[in-house]
Amino acid sequence: MKTFKQLSFNDRLRLEVLVKAKNKPRQIAKILHFHISTIYRELKRGQFEALNSDLTKEMRYSPDIAQQHKDEVLAAKGPGLKIGTQKAYADRIEEIIIKDGYSPAAALAKMKEEGFNFTICVSTLYSYIEKGVFLNLALEHLPEKRKGKKKHKRKTVQKRATKGESIENRPKEVMSRAEFGHWEMDTVVGARGLARKSLLVLTERKTRKETILLLKEHTSAAVVKALDRLERKMGKRFREIFKSITVDNGSEFSDWEGMERSRRSRKKRTKVYYCHPYSSWERGTNENQNKLIRRHIPKGAVFDDKTQGDIDRIADWINNYPRRLFEYRTSEGLYNEELKKALI
Repeated sequence: MKTFKQLSFNDRLRLEVLVKAKNKPRQIAKILHFHISTIYRELKRGQFEALNSDLTKEMRYSPDIAQQHKDEVLAAKGPGLKIGTQKAYADRIEEIIIKDGYSPAAALAKMKEEGFNFTICVSTLYSYIEKGVFLNLALEHLPEKRKGKKKHKRKTVQKRATKGESIENRPKEVMSRAEFGHWEMDTVVGARGLARKSLLVLTERKTRKETILLLKEHTSAAVVKALDRLERKMGKRFREIFKSITVDNGSEFSDWEGMERSRRSRKKRTKVYYCHPYSSWERGTNENQNKLIRRHIPKGAVFDDKTQGDIDRIADWINNYPRRLFEYRTSEGLYNEELKKALI
């Protein structure tokens, strides 16, 4: 397991000497046996603007300024803060958030699952990160900042007819998430004008189970073919698991008949509902799940070199991510429970 260690004042004195000797951060990290990100962070923490004899200015490193910053952080912790004596706990928190990409809340749930007896609450962890209590962990490592007040959803009046069945006719049990087997579907695209491939993302509304399929082309035909492959893989279970799919009005979802038509029998394999135009919030589950995908594939990235295996690993990460919505249970666990009940 990777661990993090903190610089002592003696380390800071050595760092000052190495900086004056014109050593690069990577060389310094190797000499002092610290991660390079730790050195960069320390240099930033102790930098100050110095006036040279020729009246020019330059940025320098001061071990005293860096140490003062550390002392102030320790003082800001206040009485009763115990994480300072829990090095293994603090190291593991940093690793889960920085390396594995977990949110603070999910990281704490993971820590509990791993058997740590010591714990802190989510707001306290956020406070420690904001104050700079951790050596390596900073706000920039968080996948999302803390959310503010929840916005009220707008009620949309349809301005034009959709290609297929409108979301207005979708059963109430789908809206309430009371019944398993109703999905939302969206696409994630790469850099506009550069990427050819895209991702077809299906999210089960009740459990938030994610299925991601790699599309070679961003077309309606490619979407139908992807659903055909999924149906062949799942067989007769497909109709019971995919009772309905809600999509937006993108051109890639224009063939509602092809999406509904089964390749195995004359019966329809699913029912497709269309959101109102320009109302992506009606697929809110998809929108939130796509943020998790973007932790692995940033917006504007070209992922034409990705394979379905690469995409499956991202889906596995999402499906096994502890969710606060489910008291930190995973979508994979909930989905498997619902699957057993649905296929009895």
